[in-house]
Amino acid sequence: MRECRKETNLDNRAEMPQIKTELRETLCLLNKLSYVISHVRRGFCVSYVGAMTWMGSSTEASGTPSDAPVPHRHSLTFHSAWTLCSALHPSPDFRLTLLDMASETHMLVPICLIENVKGQLMVNQEALRILSAITQPVVVVAIVGLYRTGKSYLMNKLAGKQKGFSLGATVQSHTKGIWMWCVPHPKMADHTLVLLDTEGLGDVEKGDNQNDSWIFALAVLLSSTFVYNSMGTINQQAMDQLHYVTELTNRIRAKSSPDENEVEDSAEFVSFFPDFVWTLRDFSLVLELDEQSISADEYLDNALKLKQGTGKKDKNYNLPRLCIRKFFPKKKCFIFDRPTHRKKLAQLETLHDNQLDSEFVQQVAEFCSYIFNYSKVKTLSGGIKVNGPRLESLVLTYVNAISSGDLPCMENAVLALAQIENSAAVQKALAHYDQQMEQKVQLPTETLKELLDLHRACEREAIEVFMKHSFKDVDQLFQKDLAAQLETKRDDFHKRNLKASSDRCSALLQDIFSPLEEDVKQGVYSKPGGYRLFIHKIQELKKKYYEEPRKGMQAEESLQTYLKSKEDVTDAILQTDQTLTEKEKEIEVERVKAESAEAAAKMLEEMQKKNEQLMEQKERSYQEHLKQLTEKMEQDRAQMKQEQERIIAIKLQEQARLLKEGYQEESKRLHNEIQNLHGMMEKPESTCVII
Repeated sequence: MRECRKETNLDNRAEMPQIKTELRETLCLLNKLSYVISHVRRGFCVSYVGAMTWMGSSTEASGTPSDAPVPHRHSLTFHSAWTLCSALHPSPDFRLTLLDMASETHMLVPICLIENVKGQLMVNQEALRILSAITQPVVVVAIVGLYRTGKSYLMNKLAGKQKGFSLGATVQSHTKGIWMWCVPHPKMADHTLVLLDTEGLGDVEKGDNQNDSWIFALAVLLSSTFVYNSMGTINQQAMDQLHYVTELTNRIRAKSSPDENEVEDSAEFVSFFPDFVWTLRDFSLVLELDEQSISADEYLDNALKLKQGTGKKDKNYNLPRLCIRKFFPKKKCFIFDRPTHRKKLAQLETLHDNQLDSEFVQQVAEFCSYIFNYSKVKTLSGGIKVNGPRLESLVLTYVNAISSGDLPCMENAVLALAQIENSAAVQKALAHYDQQMEQKVQLPTETLKELLDLHRACEREAIEVFMKHSFKDVDQLFQKDLAAQLETKRDDFHKRNLKASSDRCSALLQDIFSPLEEDVKQGVYSKPGGYRLFIHKIQELKKKYYEEPRKGMQAEESLQTYLKSKEDVTDAILQTDQTLTEKEKEIEVERVKAESAEAAAKMLEEMQKKNEQLMEQKERSYQEHLKQLTEKMEQDRAQMKQEQERIIAIKLQEQARLLKEGYQEESKRLHNEIQNLHGMMEKPESTCVII
């Protein structure tokens, strides 16, 4: 233990970078170990982790938050955490699997999702791996606000924890980048609550508003509920500090290439922007208006009223208010009293509720209750519910766009996600087809129809699987790929069926006719009258062959091929039979030829019939694809119409409010947007055809 203490002495400044790296790695691994706590040797894990003590460590701007819980230096290092993995299960394969494993709802501590390193935003791969394991729908709550305004405290409360996100106790900003905490949703079963805590805006040490604007934009894009946290009242200073909302039109695009004839791109924001919640900390005013008590929501509505006038000052006053009203479909406000005496604020995360102001405790409870009960699942255009892997894709797409100097584009993000998911949908559909065919098909089938009927049923199910898991399949590229691969698989089953039939028939023919072949070798039929005996025996054996079950589609062809291979033997026996006249021999030769020709004609007819069945099946496959595509397009159209009607209702409500307040110009602009949406709804949909 002394040696361990010596190696991790926090007073040794020269070793600080290595220690911080170890601690960060340990935090990541702890999130993985939490899965093990729940599922592997529960008693041992709990006792081990329960024995750990926690501590805080100071950090630099880009490091781990100072108050984020980290293992005590005498209790756990990355090496000892790995040793715990080994103790739980000695198998190397298990330990490798553990590195790729994350719990959907058992993160012990937050993890940095998007790092801010010297003004450059980078995605943390470890956080992405955690997201990739969350198959449940996610409710994403992001909080943004000026630094040192207590954002992290509210997020810890939403996580149901006293500690977690860094609070800090100085005037410096502690959270850097965007931190993530995935916890079980307390109200919605089989859902995950994803909490995003962002670095404080307006930190004078950064001196870069550009970076703040991107953090603000990312929080809007990734969340389903966006919480803006500020101190005091909603006055002009508070609005001026919220200038980031006015810059969203320069930071976000709804479409990759907006139509010049349509309204501005920002008119689409309301369709995918999150709900807006404004939290006012240390609020000291009495909620009254014209000597009448008002709610916090009414206070917010009143604060968002516009000012008459066309001057620059009036426009600057109105712009942030207009943006909030225009972009965010649903708005809510919460006020919070000061939690405790100023001197105790530094220890806020260590104080219990009975040590805090009772009003503040109640206000926090109401805020959490609202978030738990009314925050929606993150949903994309077309009603696509976001889960962990989809959120992972959005994070990557947006951050990569910013890093490359482009604007994050909602349409591009959805299309990039569609590429990933549609490709996976094709594989899921093919896997389902393979599984069902292997279960249901017993090769060889007696007829081609039997095989094609099974193929058709499995194909229909495979298309259903694809339709369920795919979206925005532009020009049906992925569905066409699925159709081509299903056709290839059908042909492969057809070939396997033929081979299985051929193998079965060859084995039967060998088994049935081998005694006859042996008799021929022994000269049993090389005698007067032998030919008639030989022909009679062949007819007898043919009958036996025909009576054998499950010979498959190659039964007749295999028999005729076998008999043809024995024509020389038959002819030799015929010619050596002295009891037959030359005339009788000629007649017999002609009979054999006619019989052979008849069999060949029958085989040709069967082949044509099979080709017709295959062509007919191809048409049926096409019709099945078209039928299910049409149904999906109708569903998508209905979903889109429902979304547009919701947006129109929101815009009509805002237009009516603008008219009531006397803002004709803004009302007219909204009217144009509404008319454009009506036009889009009435525009005939192009019919897509699978070729």
